[in-house]
Amino acid sequence: MSEFRKINRLLQTESSVSPGADDEDIAIFASYLSKVENLVVVVSDMARNTSRIYCGKFADSLGLKDYTTENSIWEKAILDLMPEEERDEKYRAELRFFHYLRHLPREGRPNYYLASRLRFTTGKGIMTDVLHRMHYVYADNGESIRYAICTYGPLTAGFSGRSVVVSSLTGVSEELTSTTEILSSREIQILRLIDSGKKTAEIAGMLSVSPHTVNRHRQNIIGKLQAKNSVEACSLAKALQLM
Repeated sequence: MSEFRKINRLLQTESSVSPGADDEDIAIFASYLSKVENLVVVVSDMARNTSRIYCGKFADSLGLKDYTTENSIWEKAILDLMPEEERDEKYRAELRFFHYLRHLPREGRPNYYLASRLRFTTGKGIMTDVLHRMHYVYADNGESIRYAICTYGPLTAGFSGRSVVVSSLTGVSEELTSTTEILSSREIQILRLIDSGKKTAEIAGMLSVSPHTVNRHRQNIIGKLQAKNSVEACSLAKALQLM
């Protein structure tokens, strides 16, 4: 399963709420943001599986014209400006960000956003660096993602990272890499053994622990990665470059 299919499935699964009454507020916010900061702002509605695009002046340099809607949560015309490997890196960063947030208390998740440096090829064939930021807006239950708000603008001076998670309260940032703690070292060790085809009893013997402990770690891994089973957990861990 590709990185795109993984993050797409996770986002679709997360959105279990019905369309709300805050659409107009979000639209006004996105429209003003695009005008004030000259950004391209994409509001992806998880409940409706649609996106609205608000093009500030930066859209002109990307060659985007009359781009206002998508019948998907993914902004295809923008993604098509990136080479395939760049899109894969974007999806991988969003996967890591998604799982990073899952480890935080519900009330703290809205206080973080993802910032990434992406390479675009403009309509004139010119390569340019773009700063992509992504915020999740949660439903009242604090669990389901209601909207994803993405902004695209020129890369700001001093941004040296590739993909970082930023606290909007403190400004502290953390690089999102394969070593960002999603699974413990013991869980990665067990997952490697599972991926190699080892059975629970074999793993227990190799690590000198009980089968119950191995199964407990297995369930923790599946839960942390929001996977359906061990096979999918192994696939997700590889996509996240955890092993």
